[in-house]
Amino acid sequence: MTPLLENAVKVATRDSRYDILIQPGLLATPAAWAGLPHAGGATQAVIVSNPTVAALYEAPLRQALAPHYAQVSTVLLPDGEAHKDWQSLNLVFDHLLARGCDRQTVLFALGGGVVGDMTGFAAASYMRGVPFVQVPTTLLAQVDSSVGGKTAINHPLGKNMIGAFYQPARVVCDLATLATLPPRELSAGLAEVIKYGPIADMAFFGWIESNLPALLARDPAALAHAVKRSCEIKAWVVGQDERESGLRAILNFGHTFGHAIEAGLGYGEWLHGEAVGCGMVMAASLSADLGLVDPAFAQRLQALIAAAGLPTAAPAMPASRWLDLMRLDKKASAGEIRFVLIEGPGQATVRPAPDALVSRVIERHSLPPAPAAAAGGTAGA
Repeated sequence: MTPLLENAVKVATRDSRYDILIQPGLLATPAAWAGLPHAGGATQAVIVSNPTVAALYEAPLRQALAPHYAQVSTVLLPDGEAHKDWQSLNLVFDHLLARGCDRQTVLFALGGGVVGDMTGFAAASYMRGVPFVQVPTTLLAQVDSSVGGKTAINHPLGKNMIGAFYQPARVVCDLATLATLPPRELSAGLAEVIKYGPIADMAFFGWIESNLPALLARDPAALAHAVKRSCEIKAWVVGQDERESGLRAILNFGHTFGHAIEAGLGYGEWLHGEAVGCGMVMAASLSADLGLVDPAFAQRLQALIAAAGLPTAAPAMPASRWLDLMRLDKKASAGEIRFVLIEGPGQATVRPAPDALVSRVIERHSLPPAPAAAAGGTAGA
């Protein structure tokens, strides 16, 4: 076994085992690409990416894969959450079918969470399953969406409502790709890093508070620790509950409110991590209102989220709209909304809350409605 794999974070579910490789320079490290499924035969590798990421990293990945696969091709998807839909997914299937790809084809998801989710869903569906490898290039994807095998596309009525559980063959986190990440995307990724503290590891939460300036400055050692510890926690959870029948739901802390923000505003208006950051503020506030956690902890979490450059005030929507959207959440049961709440620092639970109390939290943490246009004003004024 190579040192890379010896030092990897291991993910072990009932039916699969794979490694998460985490270090700078992996795109150019031959050992990162050795031993992949169907390597060495007359097989095809297909890189799935978007134009922004492909301009930076497609050529290095293609060079890394060329010694292992007879053919390497690329399909580019439109960039952004707004395009995480059937139309974009069919671009992958069109490419695979046009090239005569068979079950020995391997897909490589090169990009952020949108690319990773859609590539995984395409891999799960094409010929009822072909292997895929996650090559996440954003912080959010490296610490969360690339790990654990949840793949999906969005529906206009709900986020990630159409998909499959399908584990990757490997996750290759080249930390050097974070150097080209826009600041807004970096902050969005920090939301998913912060999430792990309240639900599982308060020592890690304290470390994030102390090292937030280093993380925002992209200090390599700080980023390496944040990515590895996040992946360790997620691997531990996924290993116990691959299909989200119980424990894994805690990974959705902040997501019930967050997904409502994304669907209510229209996908892409807020980044996923921005919506989750604000959603965590609201979920912690609801936890405090229910007497599960001290209000001081909710305030501490809100301060960290704000310091990470994330929004802490939700967009203005009627409470009825919020509740309708949250009833489409995957944790909902028989129309009852179930929230991931904090029942003590480092401990999470999943439970319902009264609509009236949820509505008060929404009102408390929402921006005021935009003022109506003045009577008699001219169009475009």
